[in-house]
Amino acid sequence: MEVIHSWSAPRSLSTSLMYSFSQRDDIEILDEPLYANFLKICGFNRPYREQLLQEMESDGNKVVTDIIYGPGNNKYRFCKHISKQRVLGLPEDLMKKGKHFILIRNPLDILPSFDKVVSPSFFELGLLELLHIYNELSESGKPPPVIDAEELQKDPEATLRGLCDDLEIPFQPSMLSWEAGPKPIDGLWAPWWYNTVHKSTGFKEQKKYPKPFPFALYDLLEQTLPLYNMLRRHVKKKSSLLSSPLPPPDLPVPANEKLLAWVGDEIVTRENAKVSVFDSVAQGGDSVWEGLRVYNKKIFKLEEHLDRMFDSAKALAFENVPTRNEIKEAIFKTLIRNGMFDNAHVRLSLTRGKKVTSGMSPALNLYGCTLIVLAEWKPPVYDNEHGIVLVTATTRRNSPNNLDSKIHHNNLLNNILAKVESNNAKADDAIMLDKDGFVSETNATNIFIVKKGRVLTPHADYCLPGITRATVMDLVVKEQFILEERRISLSEVHCADEVWTTGTMGELSPVVKVDGRTIGDGKVGPVTKKLQASFKKLTEESGVPIQDDFEN
Repeated sequence: MEVIHSWSAPRSLSTSLMYSFSQRDDIEILDEPLYANFLKICGFNRPYREQLLQEMESDGNKVVTDIIYGPGNNKYRFCKHISKQRVLGLPEDLMKKGKHFILIRNPLDILPSFDKVVSPSFFELGLLELLHIYNELSESGKPPPVIDAEELQKDPEATLRGLCDDLEIPFQPSMLSWEAGPKPIDGLWAPWWYNTVHKSTGFKEQKKYPKPFPFALYDLLEQTLPLYNMLRRHVKKKSSLLSSPLPPPDLPVPANEKLLAWVGDEIVTRENAKVSVFDSVAQGGDSVWEGLRVYNKKIFKLEEHLDRMFDSAKALAFENVPTRNEIKEAIFKTLIRNGMFDNAHVRLSLTRGKKVTSGMSPALNLYGCTLIVLAEWKPPVYDNEHGIVLVTATTRRNSPNNLDSKIHHNNLLNNILAKVESNNAKADDAIMLDKDGFVSETNATNIFIVKKGRVLTPHADYCLPGITRATVMDLVVKEQFILEERRISLSEVHCADEVWTTGTMGELSPVVKVDGRTIGDGKVGPVTKKLQASFKKLTEESGVPIQDDFEN
């Protein structure tokens, strides 16, 4: 006989699922066989405690050996377990043998009906133990299937078929319905707990709109909801209110699947790297940011980037801004925790912070700024060896009359609209013109052209005066090329001998085609190559060392 173990928290449709399995023609059922042992060990009071201890086997060893794994007359035995009933001292065979799965339900749905017999508590819900069970089985090489009660209600057949496939047992259509009323398989506690399920004849779809949540249980919800969400990540099929869930995408750099980020005042995992819905960056894109690159245990141009971040924060009248040293410490700690000392990129953001209530006014920001340090393994994002292709966007770059591009803010819709155009044209990026039709920059980078040995770049009137831009301008002079900073028309770009873009994310990227016109001979030009080499050398020789003492 093969034993199938169902593990869940109370009030999770576990009895309905037990009734579902009981309709099979090849199975026998045990309703919470560990219950008496649990009450005996833990001493909890229940209205039926004495009767339960008299009528059920309370020796955990005997329950596991003689009842759960004892002989039987069917092909399968289904054991419904409540996670908190897995107490210390039970035989190892309980978890090592049989097939296990986990049934979860959102605490938002569990808690409102929980206190009919027992007052809700962190222990009584048993979600932490449910997570322990999942981790223990996973570490043994047998990660259990996880199903969500919500999915079971929305699409019982698909959910049950999927579960049966995972358990490697055939699905039987009889599992979709049962007769109303008490069942011989019910535990003796059924009169206290099973009144609602006794009225059912199948999995009833959850009502579209739930009951109000009892806010006296808010603290308990805060404790348990993260545990539910951790388990829910392992559900194969998840419902989405707004649209059908998409399959998980492939990451550009798979190593970034597991990383640590700084949010607020702490380091958190990728899945938990989130800001409050009251944060200004969510309320209105009210934030400033910088991109940093890490080369050989050093952060290139860190001080310059921090200068610009503080300037941007001042221009936007941020208050309660972290100090320079506090920001540096957060950057260093994040990089060290991730072990990122080379070929890494940091997206550094500083938001105006959380608001006390939703609204536009900065007067509502009374918590101080929110600092975000997102470090990723990220090589240059453009093809700096063979070159990239640009198109010209119809979207014009913001004018200082409207929003000064010298403020390095997170409200990037102007740039994003241009990027949409480049994506549609299957180009790498889009050139953006100013209000007078002159070249400003691309949606993500500054731009340079070469004509007859002279290096030209637009004035930083409508574009961000990039730090990589300034670095390359210094290198142009150092390498004794003639540098001109002036207005550049689009036709000058089309007819240039060489074109390149600059930015922290992509470094110095050659452009081989613009709006269908081949630039030069369509290959990386000599001036571009020389400056790429000079830039590479500079990144090797300069930068702020990542401060650490973890080796001491």
